[in-house]
Amino acid sequence: MTATAADYVWFEERFPDLAEAYCFTLVHNLPPSDLLARLGGQTEPSQTGTAAIVDAAFDLLGRSDNARQFIAMTTVGDWTLLIEPNGYLGVTEEKALPASAGTRWVSHFVNINGVDSFLWAEDTTKRLTFEPGFPDHRWGTTPDELLDAMHHSGFQFSDETSDTAEHLSTEAAFALAEHLTGARITPELLRDTTFVCGSAEIR
Repeated sequence: MTATAADYVWFEERFPDLAEAYCFTLVHNLPPSDLLARLGGQTEPSQTGTAAIVDAAFDLLGRSDNARQFIAMTTVGDWTLLIEPNGYLGVTEEKALPASAGTRWVSHFVNINGVDSFLWAEDTTKRLTFEPGFPDHRWGTTPDELLDAMHHSGFQFSDETSDTAEHLSTEAAFALAEHLTGARITPELLRDTTFVCGSAEIR
């Protein structure tokens, strides 16, 4: 258990367009093509780097009248990373829980209004879900199993005082996802990867 929010402060600094509204999902031992199929998706042209996938996501939302979500995927070790600029399929339980059959699914999301969510699922079971900005309120079959890891990651609980004026809930969500998966997201990965891309219906 080593990752903390401090390990991910680069995300908002270096990728502000993506950081303002995103969903990151890590799925174990499920190739991108299979993951896209589980979401009922279709293929889209590949894109290199997050600037390109952000542009492609907003272009698709405009062309589809906000009906389709752009998805960018790559492998990180034994995991498939799925990135949704301005999306939320990964934390939508009606989509995510069935898609997590036979695997581990770890997803976190924030939108431009500051609404956020973290979801950990195992084989269609919701183990933990909470809002990273309000970690005191947790749901799922094992809502307290990761309390030590959550504290270590840097989530700000109501009975704690912060040394900083700003809570690093986004960065802590990345750290907790790394704790659950062992997959570290790096600036180079986001900047240089040519992503396998697709899209899926939002509703």
